[in-house]
Amino acid sequence: MNTQTRLVEVRQKVLKQNDVVARALRQRFNDAGVRVISLVSSPGSGKTMFLERVLTLLAKRHRVAALVGDLATDNDAQRLARSGAPVRQIVTGTVCHLEAQMVQDALEGWDLDSLDYLFIENVGNLVCPASYDLGEAHRLVLFSVTEGEDKPLKYPTIFNTADVAVITKMDLAAAVGFDRAAAHANILAVRPGMQIFELSAKTGEGLEEWLQTIESPQPVSAG
Repeated sequence: MNTQTRLVEVRQKVLKQNDVVARALRQRFNDAGVRVISLVSSPGSGKTMFLERVLTLLAKRHRVAALVGDLATDNDAQRLARSGAPVRQIVTGTVCHLEAQMVQDALEGWDLDSLDYLFIENVGNLVCPASYDLGEAHRLVLFSVTEGEDKPLKYPTIFNTADVAVITKMDLAAAVGFDRAAAHANILAVRPGMQIFELSAKTGEGLEEWLQTIESPQPVSAG
């Protein structure tokens, strides 16, 4: 057996085990009545600032909490805790993504029945997280206007595994010459019918519209 074949078999086994744990998590979330939303993006997209604003606003009318993954430090968890919502950090070490088992371990002792929404912020990466189901109900993929309009074309897999695309840092769009029409066209070329939101966590532009969709009884979807 060659090395490449062996690596493929190991990867398939890992993903299969992840799916088993993810299915159990999804059932657990459904039983508790908590809507779980994961966020994926490259580093620097403004994901943590976005989630901090979301937690702060939603906490006024719902019971919310967050899990946040990072290779090292608990800096993001400290930032998110400023919202007043319960937050737990998952330190992945050398692993460039969250896995279902990590989420399950992080939830130990947490009463899910006391939550309406649980947000999971993945490690900043647009490649590895695409393969790992975390048991979430909805997955958001974020990219900022400063990253360029071609992100969906470069990383189609992550867009194909997400339910909604969120374009962040819209307050900088004019300054960086962001081509909104091209960005939308690229997203829809990869994932036809995908729901797209444009917002700025700094100014609040577009946040309420996104929150209204999340709070709707009908789940967000890619059409």
